[in-house]
Amino acid sequence: MDDLYRLLVIVGILAVQYFFSTRNNVYWGSVIPVAYIVFLIWMFVTNRIENTLGFILYLLLGLLFLIAEWSAGRKSLSQKRKKELDKIKTHDLK
Repeated sequence: MDDLYRLLVIVGILAVQYFFSTRNNVYWGSVIPVAYIVFLIWMFVTNRIENTLGFILYLLLGLLFLIAEWSAGRKSLSQKRKKELDKIKTHDLK
């Protein structure tokens, strides 16, 4: 059951990252990755992550997923904007 909660937290964080990435201001998408980096550094400094290689792998893998969500969110926002502009252009042609 503990693994289920951990999975739900990860999915929730990725969903929030995607939501932040679809906002007009591009910097909202950097909130969770920066918090993730700070959290991992804190865990490493307080010896909750004892292995340096483990720290680096957690950092890289987590950032990979967060940046992938950021990229997908920005692409979605760009497509939405393009669709709106196309609607405006077709409306103006009428």
